[in-house]
Amino acid sequence: MVKITKQVLIPVVGLFVFAALAAAAYFLLPSKYRPLTADEATKKAIAYVNANMLAPGVTATYKDVKTQDGLYAFKLTVEGQDYDAYVTKSGKFFFPQVIDISGADAAAETTETPTQVTKTDKPDVKVFIMSYCPYGLQMQKAYLPVYNLLKDKATMGIYFVNYAMHGKKELDENLRQYCIQKEQTDKMAAYLECFTTSTPGADGVADYAGCLTKAAVDKTKLSACVVAADTEFKVTANFDNKDSWLSGTYPKFEVNDALNVQYKVAGSPTVVINDVNASNMMASRSAEGLKQVVCAAFNQQPEECSTVLSEATPKSNFGAGTEDAAAQSGGCAN
Repeated sequence: MVKITKQVLIPVVGLFVFAALAAAAYFLLPSKYRPLTADEATKKAIAYVNANMLAPGVTATYKDVKTQDGLYAFKLTVEGQDYDAYVTKSGKFFFPQVIDISGADAAAETTETPTQVTKTDKPDVKVFIMSYCPYGLQMQKAYLPVYNLLKDKATMGIYFVNYAMHGKKELDENLRQYCIQKEQTDKMAAYLECFTTSTPGADGVADYAGCLTKAAVDKTKLSACVVAADTEFKVTANFDNKDSWLSGTYPKFEVNDALNVQYKVAGSPTVVINDVNASNMMASRSAEGLKQVVCAAFNQQPEECSTVLSEATPKSNFGAGTEDAAAQSGGCAN
C-alpha cells in the first residue's frame, strides 16, 4: 500500500484548488474576454444572416456545429439548401463564403495570376452574377452607374454563373435578365435599377413584374425569348433532373457556361475585364471602385473617366442604401 504523506497531500490538494479557481475565474470573466460557446457564436451569425442577408419571409437555420481550424464550422440552411459557413470563437467575424487554399502553394508554382488588366481601345467588361445572390445584387448596383457612364466607350454586360444557389426563382430571373439584355438592351439598366432595389414579397420573389412595366419592357417579346432560351439551354430540364445538379445540390444554368469555363468563374460576383479576372483589383466594391478598374483598361482614357462616382459600398441583397466596407468581400459560391 502506498502511504500518502502530508508532504504529498498538500501539493495535490493545492493543485485541485488552483484548477477550481482557474475554472471559476474563466466563467466569471466578462463575456468580451472569453470565447463564446459554439452555440452562442453560431446563433449570433444566424441572427446577422436573418437580419441583413435574406429576403423578407426567408429564414436561415443551422446544424452540425463543430470546431475546425480554430473556428466554429456549421451548416447554414436556407430554403432547404445547406451551405458551409464559419464564425470566429469571439462571434465577431462571420464567413459566409469559404475558399480552401490548402493547395494554393502547389498551384502557385504552375499558375501565374495576372496582376493587371491588358489595356485596349475599348475594354470588354463582363460581370458574372446569380440574380438572387446578395452580393451579386450588390455588384449590379455598383455596376449600373459605371455602365451608364461608359456604355458607349466600353463593351459592358451582365453574365451568369453556370449554376444557381437560390432555387427556381433565380433560374427564372436569370433567364429574364439574359433575354432583356439580349433583345431589349436599352431597357436593361432601368429594369435592373428597379429589380435590385425592390422589396421581395413574403415568398422571397422580387417584384419583377412591376419592374418590367416600369422599364417598359415588351413582355410578349420577352416571354418568347425566355421560352426559346429555356429550351436551348435546358434550364428547366436540368432543374427537374436532380442527377444533373452540381455537387448534387445546385441546378445548372448553362447560358454562359463556355465563358464560365474560360474564365474559371467560381461564384457570384466575378468581374472579368479584357479576359482577366479583375474581382480583386477593385479598391472597393463600389461604383467608383469598379470605374477605376475599367478606366485603367483603356489605352487612352475617355473624358468620362474623370467623373467621380460614389465610393460607398451598396447594400448587399435587395433594397437601396449602403453598407460598411466589411460587406464587400462576400460572395455566393459552391
